[in-house]
Amino acid sequence: MHIVENKSTCKSGKTIYSSILLRESFREEGKVKKRTIANLSHCQPEEIAAMKLALKHKDDLTNLGSLKGSVELEQGLSVGAVWTVYQVAKNLGIENALGTDFSGKLALWQVIARVIDQGSRLSAVRLAQTQAACDALDIRRGFDENDLYDNLKWLERNQEKIERNLFLARRNNNKPQIFLYDVTSSYLEGEFNYFGEYGYNRDKKKGKKQIVIGLLCDEFGDPVSTEVFPGNTQDPKTFSSQVRKAAKVFGCEKVTIVGDRGMIKSAQIKDLPDEFHYITAITKPQIDSLMKKGVMQIGLFDKNVCEVEDNGIRYILRRNPTRALEVQEVRLSKQGSLENFIQKKNGYLQEHPRAKVSVAKKEIEKKINALKVGKWMEAKVQGRVARLEVNAQALKEESMLDGCYVIKTDLTKEEADKQVVHDRYKDLALVEKAFRDCKTVVLEARPIFVRTEESTRAHILVVMLAYMVVRKLRQAWEEFDLTVEEGLNQLSTLCSTEVKVKGQGSCLKIPQPRKASQDLLKALNIVMPAVLPHREVNVVTRKKLTEQRKVFEK
Repeated sequence: MHIVENKSTCKSGKTIYSSILLRESFREEGKVKKRTIANLSHCQPEEIAAMKLALKHKDDLTNLGSLKGSVELEQGLSVGAVWTVYQVAKNLGIENALGTDFSGKLALWQVIARVIDQGSRLSAVRLAQTQAACDALDIRRGFDENDLYDNLKWLERNQEKIERNLFLARRNNNKPQIFLYDVTSSYLEGEFNYFGEYGYNRDKKKGKKQIVIGLLCDEFGDPVSTEVFPGNTQDPKTFSSQVRKAAKVFGCEKVTIVGDRGMIKSAQIKDLPDEFHYITAITKPQIDSLMKKGVMQIGLFDKNVCEVEDNGIRYILRRNPTRALEVQEVRLSKQGSLENFIQKKNGYLQEHPRAKVSVAKKEIEKKINALKVGKWMEAKVQGRVARLEVNAQALKEESMLDGCYVIKTDLTKEEADKQVVHDRYKDLALVEKAFRDCKTVVLEARPIFVRTEESTRAHILVVMLAYMVVRKLRQAWEEFDLTVEEGLNQLSTLCSTEVKVKGQGSCLKIPQPRKASQDLLKALNIVMPAVLPHREVNVVTRKKLTEQRKVFEK
């Protein structure tokens, strides 16, 4: 690794452009090549001098220690994880989409901090005090949590531009013809979020307001855009804005949008522009209705994909035997739970002669309704003994469509055959996977603590951008027996050594990574720099530790 100084001069000999680059030589297919690791053009002369000195003694830092009085060595900041995530974000085009001014760099740090250690804006500031964030990202101004909250407002104002720039960088003129779209909800802490409303809570958090989040992905499952809606918004109400994005923001002229059952209904289909198509599924009552009309028969459902057509609409039919078995097992589990419940009630009635049988029966019926098995199960009482009665005919009708599903589309057979339609609908699992990663242990978007409209939209945008990085890390590290979190923890152990040269500034000398870290970096085709300029930027927190935490830590 070496430092190269380039100058471009005019005929008069005046320098019109100069650059200072940290470069590395390497071999590829027997040929010597060079690549730029970092642009040092904005570094101070004393910083360049310190890095040159560190590179000169890169193989043995003890030589630096022998320069008494002129060089000091101190423990530096953690650099492995932040440099890795930064390079992945850079390769994905996230840095260019955000921009390289101060606001863009703060936004990029919010994304990186979300990947490395999930938390609040305050925790992102504290993380920057232990990670070489400013040195790796070339952040030259200090910041605190208030700056990050202000940065959320900047992100919200520029969200459409950021998403469009990122989309064009990844796709160029190769516009996708398939978009995957789904929604989820995320619960809130507190009562004052701009979007907070009570609605269908997928997180099963009773008594909590929530927001609704829509995520639009391309055909590969890569996120394209995210949007936040009030917590009581029904799924179909979120659909039209996604159509607008595909057409207006991303400039797509011929698109098929894939959405889950209940998302794309007749009203949404009617409002689709010309050359826009849909792939969705229909509900069980709709399947029953079509079967009564003779459009489809139960015999057409098989593990192989089957197709019927009615009034220009194609229906793709399939029975998933694995899912059918799962439904049957759940049904048997519910029956066993009810039998145990009834057994306990019978025991109670025998031990308490004055207990009312009618009360016990009501409690059993309440349990049956809660388990939603009332169509084929009924509680019977004889004397002071209750029993469970199964209606065999009703159970047969109930289980007839176990594992069956029907996909609906207006695409012609020439545009997509039945297997393609089926597979594109199943690709919605990619969006569901994204929601799981974003909401739970990987990125922890929930619970949401921010309140304003701008902060909430920007928070979800940061999570989406962070998910793009996590997805890339997971793909690259698939061969290793570890999670993304474990891989980043491994890289976080790679710390720098701060080299302070008297009168000539300081730099961060980065040691050779251990074997495990080298393997992770190689899988991503990332090279750690030998040195980095040390900015010594003042990153502070306005909020101090609570008294309770101080006492606990003592």
